[in-house]
Amino acid sequence: MTVEYLPRSLEKQVEQYRQIFPVVALLGPRQCGKSTLAKKLIGGDPSFIHLDMERPSDVQKLADPELFFQVNQGRNICIDEIQLRPNLFPVLRTIVDDNRVNGRILLLGSASRDLLQQSSETLAGRIGYLELTPFMSSELIEVNRYDWQSHWLRGGFPDSYFQSDDAASSVWRENFIRTFVERDIPQISPAISPQNIRRFLTMMAHNQGQVFNSTTLGASLGLSHNTVRNYLDLIQQMFLLRMLPPLEANVKKRLIKSPKVYLRDSGLLHRLLEIEDMNALLGHPVLGFSWEGYVLEQILSQNPSWTSSFYRTSNGTEIDLILSKGNRRIAIEIKASTSPKVGPGFYHALEDLGISEGFIIAPVQDSYPVNKNVTVTNLRSFQLA
Repeated sequence: MTVEYLPRSLEKQVEQYRQIFPVVALLGPRQCGKSTLAKKLIGGDPSFIHLDMERPSDVQKLADPELFFQVNQGRNICIDEIQLRPNLFPVLRTIVDDNRVNGRILLLGSASRDLLQQSSETLAGRIGYLELTPFMSSELIEVNRYDWQSHWLRGGFPDSYFQSDDAASSVWRENFIRTFVERDIPQISPAISPQNIRRFLTMMAHNQGQVFNSTTLGASLGLSHNTVRNYLDLIQQMFLLRMLPPLEANVKKRLIKSPKVYLRDSGLLHRLLEIEDMNALLGHPVLGFSWEGYVLEQILSQNPSWTSSFYRTSNGTEIDLILSKGNRRIAIEIKASTSPKVGPGFYHALEDLGISEGFIIAPVQDSYPVNKNVTVTNLRSFQLA
């Protein structure tokens, strides 16, 4: 399968960061397009060197990293899967300080900034971080390649979304999950059992969009609640899980205070649940939570400057997603229905929180108001001004 290069929304920001920082780290899950983006941006430069830390010959080139950088002084260097060589960070600091040239070094990694903590300690003030996600709906819309049903079912990983059919996409995603649990996790945390991680991911898929309870999950998996929390933190830091915190609000209601957890890519969610096509998805109990997670991920990935949370009281009054920025607060309810309806609890929550701007996002054709404060719309039409 060959897919032409499609522009990514992060391109301009990567170039901007390369003008500001000597080192730019582009982070995100494996196979989301980091290497492709890097090669597109600087691959046309004859001085460009790309090193992959999973390729033994490239690892050997950095056996003496100071000598390597000395020999290649003045050339642009991209180091892929940098989380496998954290010992390079102190050397990079010396290289940068000896010859401070912005944009010279590009690091690619499938572990978060927290897992690359050494970089923030040794390269403080010298490195800028950006996160690349799998293809977002807005990116596919921009190039007229967006099919919302395929994107929802298959997810946004390029090699999953652009397969010839759903069956081939499912095979790709199964291999992605196997590689993740059998190779990627042991590289980061060798003591963790791949079988336990697979079981944990499957359990998280069954609990998509639910309030996280480490004790209950631990009992189901035969693991301690501390182990479950460690698994959650690790997989979140490898960009496959998202935690949505509860809103901290000064209201006279008893609020749910635990986060909700979502598998970020809907395609991986469906593979873990063995959902092969849209008909299987439409008949599956996870349907509503799958759509909720899909919509939520598209909105949050495309609007990282907004603070996100959910609101739920002990008596069930709830808002799926609240976005806050400055003095503006927006309430979003997510419904997997072409005739979406919300109960009185949604309007009670708007009143409790003093929110005057609400949306119901559903797979509908057109947008329409349901009252002066709430609009029904589809994901494609929803935009934050």
